[in-house]
Amino acid sequence: MIEIKVNEQILPAQLATVFAASGIKRPVDDLDRLHQMLQHANLLITAWDGEKLVGVARSLTDYSYCCYLSDLAVDQSVQAKGIGRALIEETKKQIGDSVTLILRASNVAMDYYPKVGFELVDNCYIIQKKA
Repeated sequence: MIEIKVNEQILPAQLATVFAASGIKRPVDDLDRLHQMLQHANLLITAWDGEKLVGVARSLTDYSYCCYLSDLAVDQSVQAKGIGRALIEETKKQIGDSVTLILRASNVAMDYYPKVGFELVDNCYIIQKKA
């Protein structure tokens, strides 16, 4: 049975393991950077299969106007079991109905997000990070 936890502290190595197992492109070999990613996010929803971390939704939010869901990752061995949806739903519960939930989807996940309630918008701009 999968357990969803709110703001449970995790280690950078655990985050790296979930990212790698999910197929999401993140700096899994840079534990210092992952540490900073965890330290500066202010909403972390995790999914656990016993003691094993199998999913994560990492967000930055003001809990008032907007929430950026920066990472949604679920271990491929347990995908298609509703874990991603549960992580999103708990994120929505934590931020409330008056907060807009925003994310930038990878190309491989474009078909997934409409299925879990996201609307595609075309009024977004980005300044890419330097390699």
